[in-house]
Amino acid sequence: MDNANRLNFDWSLIQAFLAVVEHGAVARAAEAIGATQPTLSRQIAALEAEIGAALFTRGARGSVLTAAGEALVYPAKQMQQAAHALQLAASGQSQSLKGTVRITASEMTSAFLLPPILASLRWKYPDIQLEIVANNALDNLLEREADIAIRMAKPEQDTLVARHLGGLKMGGYASKAYLEQKNVPFSPATMGEFDWIGYDKNPAIVNSCRALGIELTRESFAVRSDDQMVCWQALLSGMGIGFGFVLLANQYPQLIRVLPDNWIKDSPVWLTAPLELRSNPRIRAVYDHLAEQLIALINSQNN
Repeated sequence: MDNANRLNFDWSLIQAFLAVVEHGAVARAAEAIGATQPTLSRQIAALEAEIGAALFTRGARGSVLTAAGEALVYPAKQMQQAAHALQLAASGQSQSLKGTVRITASEMTSAFLLPPILASLRWKYPDIQLEIVANNALDNLLEREADIAIRMAKPEQDTLVARHLGGLKMGGYASKAYLEQKNVPFSPATMGEFDWIGYDKNPAIVNSCRALGIELTRESFAVRSDDQMVCWQALLSGMGIGFGFVLLANQYPQLIRVLPDNWIKDSPVWLTAPLELRSNPRIRAVYDHLAEQLIALINSQNN
């Protein structure tokens, strides 16, 4: 029997290998997955001993795959996908409400819109624990980085349950103090005389403005950050004209809406989860509660 037929891989070693492949260096991979560098190095060494070949060489910029390592990447990723599919299938069979549900949403949604919704959820289902992932990245639900996602764009994967709940109204605002300091009436003709708050690398605002015939570039924004919370605080602090949910801005009397209502499209709200998890009562309970409460919140905009 040759060596290939006798291999019996420890899945944790494959995970360690893929982490180094993804992050390009043992140190960065260890930090990303919450392991120590010596532990990860030992796992790579154990896998190399099992295979009988070096998988990486140390380069100036980190760990570089050898030919043997390159050959292992595809089957290792296949194993990873199979493991994720097995985890999803197992999760879908759980009939208990007790446990954890991981929800991902943008920073602004997580900080300002979700807390009262999740508070009522906790009263309704005290056995369900919640993990909130506040970011704008499209966390991969199929790999269980989250159980449920609230996103402002329709998911592309056809293996996800996706429900469009409606749209959140958006507006362009500035603080009273900022407008008084500028002492220039705001109008389309004077737009260039104002400071604008926008994203850094994210082109969403620029693209939305261009769709309305307003030509802006990244340099059009005097204050730039891809962190929504930073942009919001900059707006409240009087650093210029920024953007936000109308529902939220209405709670701040120091903010004045300066852009016409029809200048900014509503932000669509999509609620998504993997198909397999809809058979899980715990995930289903949270999913349905979020749908009900978010729809009520969206409908309240018209009251």
